[in-house]
Amino acid sequence: MERKQEDWEHLVDSIGNFLAPSMAKDHPNLPVVKAEGCYYYGTDGKKYLDFTSGIAVENVGHRHPKVVQAIKDSADHLIHGPSGVIIYESILKLAEELQEILPPKLDNFFFGNSGTEAIEGSLKLAKHVSNRPYVISFTGGFHGRTIGSLSVSTSKSKYRKHLQPSWLTYQLPYAHSEDCPAGEDPEVFFAEKLEKEAANLFRHQVDPEEVACMIVEPVLGEGGYVIPPKSWLKKMREICDRHGILLIFDEVQTGFGRTGNWFAAQTFDVTPDIMAVAKGIAAGMPLGVTIASKELMDQWPMGSHATTFGGNPIACAAARASIEVIKEEKLLENARTVGDYALNQLIQLKDKFSIIHDVRGVGLMIGIALKDAETGEPDGEAVMNVLNSCLEKGVLFYLCGNAGEIIRMIPPLTVTKAQVDEGIKVLEEALTAVQNEK
Repeated sequence: MERKQEDWEHLVDSIGNFLAPSMAKDHPNLPVVKAEGCYYYGTDGKKYLDFTSGIAVENVGHRHPKVVQAIKDSADHLIHGPSGVIIYESILKLAEELQEILPPKLDNFFFGNSGTEAIEGSLKLAKHVSNRPYVISFTGGFHGRTIGSLSVSTSKSKYRKHLQPSWLTYQLPYAHSEDCPAGEDPEVFFAEKLEKEAANLFRHQVDPEEVACMIVEPVLGEGGYVIPPKSWLKKMREICDRHGILLIFDEVQTGFGRTGNWFAAQTFDVTPDIMAVAKGIAAGMPLGVTIASKELMDQWPMGSHATTFGGNPIACAAARASIEVIKEEKLLENARTVGDYALNQLIQLKDKFSIIHDVRGVGLMIGIALKDAETGEPDGEAVMNVLNSCLEKGVLFYLCGNAGEIIRMIPPLTVTKAQVDEGIKVLEEALTAVQNEK
């Protein structure tokens, strides 16, 4: 039986009575009854164009028929593992299919339930096999909210407040293009900068022989959708190789086509030792994976890590269907072509609006940074006003950045140019209104 609109309004108003604020109080708290393709359907009867993909999860679109059917078929046979106690086809077939799309030697898997679990597994694996205590991450990175992953996350200090995450970590600066001096080649500048910064860290704070791993988002996600030069990641690989340090790529957000390749490792032509994936892997079902070579995984014996729900049969079936859809519908190509189209449209907007500080993106992972036109400071308030205006007109964007100053545009990889035009038209109207109010 469908609920009346007033019933939904009553439920939404009472959220604070039974859901923790940390779960319920996010933007925009939109009550929906259904999702399909690139759209949410609200309890208000409106259809909303979704440029969030459930925060980079629904890469093949909401409720893709093949994914839905795979879930139903799996539920008819098996709902729960646990893997190891029993073994089942979907987890074994998924492992085979992942080997085909990953960079060479990333061919062994520990299946969990989420991105932060995949990061925890990656850190544990690196420390176990290296027998080294320290980890290096990069300022602005976001790797999760559990204690281990939080210890390497620095996108916002409020995430770490009162939690005293592990002190066995060090941070180096991420490569932000705006930090490159005028006239310098970013490909040269940031590689040389990282070499100097790492040498200084090793000289004054931690011996490299005690560093288990470096962990990095190959494209900065929650921290601001920053795309580093290839040379910077290649230099990172070189430094790690030089000192026997394992390199971890956090591809929780960049994986499964988001950057226009299966993984950002392929986009930047740098292969890590360990990779963490989740989000887009299973089209909305909870699944995360810690990935490494068999050589590394064989040093991580039974009992050193475990899971009850990880690699759930239904989630693995959904992941297999999602990979099939990405291949059949050529969604990697669509991410590149439609992503380039959207980026070019947005760059043109930058010339029209003084509040747009920067537009950057790779594939269908695009950020629009807003600033105060007078002070030049990041403007999170303007972002919220733009997001709210877009929502009223039926388009859902999201935010990121240290001050919430970045508008994230992360539609499903199935998005069309017509849908991009529709969304950007609404965005332009919202930017016009917000800028005129300043």
